[in-house]
Amino acid sequence: MEKISSAAFTDTKPHYDLLDGLRGVAALLVIWYHVFEGFAFASAGNIETLNHGYLAVDFFFILSGFVIGYAYDDRWGKNFTLKDFFKRRLIRLHPMVIMGAVLGAVTFCIQGCVQWDGTHVAVSMIMLSLLCTMLFIPAMPGVGYEVRGNGEMFPLNGPCWSLFFEYIGNILYALFIRRLSNKALAVLVVLLGMALASFAVFNVSGYGNMGVGWTLDGVNFLGGTLRMLFPFSLGMLMSRNFKPMKVRGAFWICTVVLIVLFSVPYLEGLEPVCVNGIYEAFCVIVVFPALLWVGASGSTTDKQSTKICKFLGDISYPVYVVHYPLMYLFYAWLIENKLYTLGETWYVAVGVFALSVFLAYLCLKLYDEPVRKWLSKKFLAPK
Repeated sequence: MEKISSAAFTDTKPHYDLLDGLRGVAALLVIWYHVFEGFAFASAGNIETLNHGYLAVDFFFILSGFVIGYAYDDRWGKNFTLKDFFKRRLIRLHPMVIMGAVLGAVTFCIQGCVQWDGTHVAVSMIMLSLLCTMLFIPAMPGVGYEVRGNGEMFPLNGPCWSLFFEYIGNILYALFIRRLSNKALAVLVVLLGMALASFAVFNVSGYGNMGVGWTLDGVNFLGGTLRMLFPFSLGMLMSRNFKPMKVRGAFWICTVVLIVLFSVPYLEGLEPVCVNGIYEAFCVIVVFPALLWVGASGSTTDKQSTKICKFLGDISYPVYVVHYPLMYLFYAWLIENKLYTLGETWYVAVGVFALSVFLAYLCLKLYDEPVRKWLSKKFLAPK
């Protein structure tokens, strides 16, 4: 997840304000997806509302690929090195990774330092888990510092799994993908698209959906890699070949489409192919690139819409990183009180949503922006 008009980028290029706004919309929808995930988790049932919300991650990846290609493709060879690239990416992404880890440790301690089954976790394991999350070292299922006991790569802040794959994508871009010609990159995108479609359609994970990558167990690493590499590479290819078209109301069109896509109920049927997998592959391979094209083609037409898109873009990354530690507390409250529906808990759910946004904004203004500004001055020479 990356805001297009980041200070780490050159300011001589135009900003895609609508894409910033759409990233924020998707991040806010992720919060609501996780709210409904909590009801399913507490009741040991299925997610019944916004149950395709995890596809926001795939949308983030295609946006990130577009941003990286747009911001950096023409900078290589102009006194811009691998070291410069990695410093900029770390400064952009990692301060909030550290903040999310700290918040995750704090909320875990507030919960009583216990796993979901009630097993008490030693403080030493919590500190080790915190250190590993800060250093982005994923946990294998069952190790002592996998403190929540449900197999997450980063048990103090589950959504960091997608940032882990984002880092892998950035490394592959810098070392390999950026060197590909348009034709070679197109071939790579086609091959990755076929692999991702096969993974989804033939239900390789056994989940009946594409919601994989959050754990290192089984085929999750393969699925997470495909979920990142295809849209990430496609976004880069699109950035190289993008030509805007005239679109009115692009932001609202794309927003409505995202809400509809995420709200489609689970599609039953696993034989001979996974029907739900077909739908999700269609979203990622066909619809998301179209939304990216429409969003990049549109523009804000007044100061108010510009402010909205800027605010949404500003908080998109912080809200994604900091909201899940609050969700852990929300889930624990649901389980303890045996509450399974939004109707019973709407006031708390709305409060969690509002608090997530408010906390993200505070982290952005009081921590992330000042820290990145200081790091940029200290470690980034003008280019």
